[in-house]
Amino acid sequence: MIFSTIRKPALVALGIVLALVQAIPSSTLRAKPRSLSFDYNNQKVRGVNLGGWLVLEPWITPSIFEKGGDAAVDEWTLTQCLGKDGAQSLLSQHWNTFITAADFQQISAAGMNHVRIPVGYWAVVPQPGDPYVQGQLDILDQAIEWARAADLKVIVDLHGAPGSQNGFDNSGRRGSIDWDQDPTHVNITLDAIQALAERYAQYTDVVTIIEALNEPMSVMGPSGVDLNTLKQFYYDSWGRIRAVNQDTVLAMHDGFQDIDSWNGFMGPDSGVWNVMMDTHHYEVFDNGLLSDNTDQHVQSACSFGKNKVSPTDKWTVVGEWTGAMTDCAKNLNGRGVGARWDGSYGSGSSFHGSCNGYAQGQVTDLSDDARTDIRRFIEAQLDAFECHTGWLYWTWTTEGAPEWDMKEQLATGVFPNPVTARQFPGQCD
Repeated sequence: MIFSTIRKPALVALGIVLALVQAIPSSTLRAKPRSLSFDYNNQKVRGVNLGGWLVLEPWITPSIFEKGGDAAVDEWTLTQCLGKDGAQSLLSQHWNTFITAADFQQISAAGMNHVRIPVGYWAVVPQPGDPYVQGQLDILDQAIEWARAADLKVIVDLHGAPGSQNGFDNSGRRGSIDWDQDPTHVNITLDAIQALAERYAQYTDVVTIIEALNEPMSVMGPSGVDLNTLKQFYYDSWGRIRAVNQDTVLAMHDGFQDIDSWNGFMGPDSGVWNVMMDTHHYEVFDNGLLSDNTDQHVQSACSFGKNKVSPTDKWTVVGEWTGAMTDCAKNLNGRGVGARWDGSYGSGSSFHGSCNGYAQGQVTDLSDDARTDIRRFIEAQLDAFECHTGWLYWTWTTEGAPEWDMKEQLATGVFPNPVTARQFPGQCD
């Protein structure tokens, strides 16, 4: 039922284009943009997400959520539980210490050229009655200077929207998906996109991409985001950015649709420019995929790159992926929720193995075989995802999730350092 909405009638498509043109002052329309400060046609995006920094997630920083008590399951409830003063004090300390200038230098030294920085709407256009606290944009401004000094490009990623676009804690509010149920929510999100475009219009040498919305869930039937609404939102986001400048790239997540279903949408022949697709690839949130051995995980990654990512008609990055082959990291599926790997997730999960050693700890706590298998899987994905525009790993650092922590993986030889090095070459040949 959802996939049938992909082919929109011609009149609807024409109406969207007309609305787009009307949204942009005629004086700002040009046939083509100036040269970008990164060549997305010929250079590979190699980067990492700075997850859990300016948008909190319970599995990346469990200790912060423990300070909020059992009711703190996302940033909304955490700030509710702590109160404005308590939340401001705790989060300000976190923002100023979790990522520093030294991290940007390490990322660059490992051969990467991009960082993707998630930020919530509440940092940009805070709304009356929300419990969230602010101050993230000052840190983001500082991060852009750190990126410039480290010769890194920045993707500013709007990770959370009002009403939640996916119901996950990473949207800021876990629960129902109400983002598209109220036009006000969509308009607030567009205002946030415009505000970010305006704030960083003079920094296109560093901020090359703005991602309109992280992981909108458009594949859950009537409870998910309406696909036509999402497509109109992407058009309108492009218009808001173009009203400010001609150069910043708009990144669009695939909404968990097959990525090839987006071919033709805002593509090279549609009259728009500087548009990128973002798709995310994880093999740990499905009970069937968890039963795969390392060889099968490698094959799945290679197939995804060759058959899904490579044929797309726009710049395409795999903007989130991991070396993990279990879902054991503490709070990964949500605070108070178990893991599929050890059967504690509940309905639909079955026992694959113990989470001991995977749930919390250091990369060096993993067995030699586990570290070797993760390295193999990482290398396969690096090769697979460079078949098109490139990749960004999730995530740079954690409080103790060894399958996900790139900083530790680089230091221990589990992630290739530099990222172009290979111990297992040709896995996708």
